[in-house]
Amino acid sequence: MRYAEPLFWSYYGAMTVNLSIKNAPDHVVDLLRKRAERNHRSLQGELLAIVEAAVQEDRYATPAEILAEVRASGLRTHNDSVEIIRAARDGR
Repeated sequence: MRYAEPLFWSYYGAMTVNLSIKNAPDHVVDLLRKRAERNHRSLQGELLAIVEAAVQEDRYATPAEILAEVRASGLRTHNDSVEIIRAARDGR
């Protein structure tokens, strides 16, 4: 069987491209590795997720995304958030 074009097409129908980041500082790489681990991804998978999120059009966050962000912030009780809001308000 012959194909008119090479079989270098990805799932999305576009040719894949290899990207690289050179001279990344060690502390940045360490933070990326930790982030990837938290998200149960490889470093490559985490970087691709970051790039995909960066190029997506602006959209409203879903309630699930907001909840995940709040949980990731470390707030544990209602009082924690009240203190943060008061400090921000009093700092104006």
